[in-house]
Amino acid sequence: MTCGVCRQQASRPQNDPYCQAPAVPFCPAGHPPNTMPKFNATDTLYVYSLKAPILELQLGDRLAKYNVLHDAIGFHHVQSGLNFTLEWHAIGQLLNGTFPHELDNQSLVWCNQGAACVSDGIDEKRWNADSTPVKVAELNGTTFNLFANWTEMDNNTNVFYQTWTVREEPGGKMWFDSCDASLWVQRAFAAMAESGASFNHSVHLNYTKIYLYSKTAPVLLGNADIFTDKKKVDIATEIRMFYHRFRPHQSLSDLLKSYVDTYYTIVELGRFILYYNQTYWQLNMTEPYVDVTYEEVSLP
Repeated sequence: MTCGVCRQQASRPQNDPYCQAPAVPFCPAGHPPNTMPKFNATDTLYVYSLKAPILELQLGDRLAKYNVLHDAIGFHHVQSGLNFTLEWHAIGQLLNGTFPHELDNQSLVWCNQGAACVSDGIDEKRWNADSTPVKVAELNGTTFNLFANWTEMDNNTNVFYQTWTVREEPGGKMWFDSCDASLWVQRAFAAMAESGASFNHSVHLNYTKIYLYSKTAPVLLGNADIFTDKKKVDIATEIRMFYHRFRPHQSLSDLLKSYVDTYYTIVELGRFILYYNQTYWQLNMTEPYVDVTYEEVSLP
């Protein structure tokens, strides 16, 4: 049984004006949305796997030592020598896509949209983790143009970022799958293969996964209507209290208290409240509670 996979939308909703990337705006040097390059049918493009440390602006390459990596795809157009990078990530950066913002009126704002970004060049100083860039495939222009159409369609319908993958236990039933950069790259490679690309299966790629473990099926709490339903005041209060612990810009004393409260809630009480597909779910947490893995996934 799987409770959730990332639900496609009919179209991309307008991003809440409140949601702004704190350090760097989304895709600052990228092309406008839905403007993937197109090529002649007989052209040749090389496809590269790219990896860089997660939270590199805040932490540099520290997380690369633990294989906590962000994924993207690089392209080289043989006829022109043009390089470009295609990545998918949270519009408001990772932490803003993982936890909500708590406003002064105690309402929660989720800045969890994700989107594709196409930018010129391949920055090999950035995309150099785990021996990347590494060439994984070759495409002709026809195949790339089909993939470009898929990318634009997907960018308008696959719009929400989700950090967590939730399983019953390590290797057990999956309750929820993530909707992050690594899974997007895997889906993009699959779309290329469906369009006619051939991949080099001598290349082995791993991807970072961040797991939560819930020993029983997640319990549906409801959607945003919880916060206006007088019959669900207790549930609304519990959700607010849970996410209050993850608020940004805490003092050291508040941060330590939040850490203790979070540990007590997840480990001692066995509770985690997950926001997925615009609904809230309660998880019945079990050991090892949270885990970060680096798992091999075969090329299509």
